[in-house]
Amino acid sequence: MGTLLGDDAELTAAVLAAQDGDESAFRTVYRAVHPRLLGYVRTLVGDGDAEDVTSEAWLQIARDLASFTGDADRFRGWAARIARNRALDHIRMRSRRPAHARPPARRRR
Repeated sequence: MGTLLGDDAELTAAVLAAQDGDESAFRTVYRAVHPRLLGYVRTLVGDGDAEDVTSEAWLQIARDLASFTGDADRFRGWAARIARNRALDHIRMRSRRPAHARPPARRRR
């Protein structure tokens, strides 16, 4: 159980440092949170689009990081909520696209 506490304390410290502009700390946050975040997004949008949607979520996380307040556990929830919203946006966009939106394949002569 001590390891989990240590991991949470490290993540909390990394989030705070990343908020101060420490890029190495942001990489630490990314490495700690990304695998589970990607897994969560996969359950929402499937394997094919999960990487793109998760990347969009990380862009927003980076952009909005300064406004975050809380510890490691709250950060995970905040990141998951952002990822969920990006996934729902993706699903809405996908459902609005007409089935024939892809350009026809070119024939070789």
